Amino acid sequence: QVQLVESGGGLVQAGGSLRLSCAASGLTFSTYAMGWFRQAPGKEREFVAAISWSGGNTDYADAVKGRFTISRDNAKNTVYLQMNSLKPEDTAVYYCASRRSYIGSFLYIRIHDYDYWGQGTQVTVSS
Repeated sequence: QVQLVESGGGLVQAGGSLRLSCAASGLTFSTYAMGWFRQAPGKEREFVAAISWSGGNTDYADAVKGRFTISRDNAKNTVYLQMNSLKPEDTAVYYCASRRSYIGSFLYIRIHDYDYWGQGTQVTVSS
């Protein structure tokens, strides 16, 4: 079955960096668009970043644009989220998600567009 396993979360001071990884198995990774979402305590899950299966198209939430970078390595079945200049408001559980895409340039930013989800990894940014 499809499995998505996130890693790389942790505690970091404001202004620091983290790189999250999401390792996928049980799917043909190179035909799946991928996304990162986050959920802070007491808040709804929200979109962070997305990437097409070709890797050629990316999109970001306004709150992270210019600070976060999504990328993927189809040979390693892994998607990454490089997070720089972290702020306390970035504190959340971060989830990766996947969705089969028949067009390499497509990406998806809505929660209900995605079929599979990881278990999440906690990111805590201290002030």
